Amino acid sequence: MPRVGMEPIRRDALITATISEIGQAGSLDVTVGQIARRAGMSPALAHHYFGSKDAIFLAAMRHVLTVFGAEVRGALAATDCPEARLHALVRVSFGGENFRREGVAAWLNFYVMAQRDPQAARLLRLYQGRMRSNLRHALRARGGARAVPLAEALAAMIDGVYLREALGAGQPEGARASAQIMGWLDAALPMGRA
Repeated sequence: MPRVGMEPIRRDALITATISEIGQAGSLDVTVGQIARRAGMSPALAHHYFGSKDAIFLAAMRHVLTVFGAEVRGALAATDCPEARLHALVRVSFGGENFRREGVAAWLNFYVMAQRDPQAARLLRLYQGRMRSNLRHALRARGGARAVPLAEALAAMIDGVYLREALGAGQPEGARASAQIMGWLDAALPMGRA
């Protein structure tokens, strides 16, 4: 008889194991067997819950995006001005689980997967749209008419830092990455200038 209530626990374990395996491999070149072993279950059970490796990875990225979205909403709710919103967005982009070695590898592979998988491409578009919208809103007071191109550049720089970190060897440093991004913005648009 199946154990009632185990499905969400097992799904969460598979999602966590997927992120860890991709982080260790640095690519999607992992098997369902490796993921299941790390989660402490059989490959058949992993296939039962998700159906395929791509489905497991999409579920893992949905989880990552959900956690990231909650972190962004929480950080933005604690702000009182556009400048604080901007700092919060940058800080959250380089904090939490996302900016650890495993998270960086998952994000990089998410971008790769989005080139061939329509569901991954849709998730990526949703993430990018929300990020750009939040950046534009935060930059409006400081950048005026330049808010849109500055938001695009800032989003590209955030992605670029992830790419650079994916190619690095050590543990990513979120405070350093945030300072670099804000330093660029200060050079591109000094305070009080629109």
